[in-house]
Amino acid sequence: MAVEVLTTADGREKTALSRRHAATWFAARAAGRDLPVGTAAPPLRPARPDLPRLLDPRDVPRRRPGTAPGRLAILHAVAHIELNAVDLHWDIIARFTDVKMPLGFYDDWVKSADEESKHFNLVCDCLEEKDSHYGALDAHAGMWRAAEDTAEDFMGRLAVVPMVLEARGLDVTPGMIDLFQSAKETRTVDALKVIYAEEVAHVAYGSKWFHFLCGRHEMDPKTAFHDLVRRYFHGALKPPFNEEKRAEAGLPPDFYWPLANGPVPGA
Repeated sequence: MAVEVLTTADGREKTALSRRHAATWFAARAAGRDLPVGTAAPPLRPARPDLPRLLDPRDVPRRRPGTAPGRLAILHAVAHIELNAVDLHWDIIARFTDVKMPLGFYDDWVKSADEESKHFNLVCDCLEEKDSHYGALDAHAGMWRAAEDTAEDFMGRLAVVPMVLEARGLDVTPGMIDLFQSAKETRTVDALKVIYAEEVAHVAYGSKWFHFLCGRHEMDPKTAFHDLVRRYFHGALKPPFNEEKRAEAGLPPDFYWPLANGPVPGA
C-alpha cells in the first residue's frame, strides 16, 4: 500500500489513494484482523507530476508576503510541503521493515499520512478558490533531500524529518495564520489551523519512536539526536522556536537550542 502511494504521481490521486489505504488499515485494526506488515522496495524518490517545476531553493522567486501574489506563493509552498509529507510518512513505513517495530508505529505513521493527505487537499481547495492550483508556481527541489540522506538510517530519518523539519512547521505556522487572518482569507485560516493542530502529533510520533529506539539500543536520546542532526541536517536550526508546542510534542529545549544559530535564552 505504501509503495502504491509513493509511485502515484498526481497529487489529488496520490492523496485519495493514501486516504483509502489508511481507512483500510484502521478498519482492519478496529475489527481485530491486523494487516500483515511485509517487506517492500520503495523508490528512492516518489513519483511526482510534471508540474510544479522543481528548482534549486536559491532560484525559487521571492515574493512579499503582504501582497496577494505573495500569499498565493506561500499557499503553493505549503501544498508542496504537505504533498512531500504524505510521501515521507508512507516512505518511513515501507523503507525500514527490516527493523521489527510494534504495530503502534504503523498506526502513528498511517494516521499521519492520512492527515497530511487531508492537509494537501485543504490547501489545494484554497488555491483553486483563488483560480490557481498546485503546479501553477515553481517549487523547492530540496524537500526530499532529507529522505534521501537518511534512506539507510532509521533513527536519522526520525531525527531529521519529524523532529526537525516538521517541528519547524510548529514555529512558522502561527505567523502564517496571522498573515492570512489580516487579509481576511477565512478559508485559508481555517485550513492552517487544522494543519497546526494536527502537526503537533506528527512531531510527537517522531519523538516517541526515536526515544523507543534509543531505549532499545541503550543510547542517550539527546546525544544521539544532536549527533544525527549534525550529520544529516544541512545548517543550523533557526530560532525563534515555538517552545510551548515543541514541549507538547516531546521536544525539550535542550534538544534543539544547542543546534541553533542564535543565543540560547538565559545563557
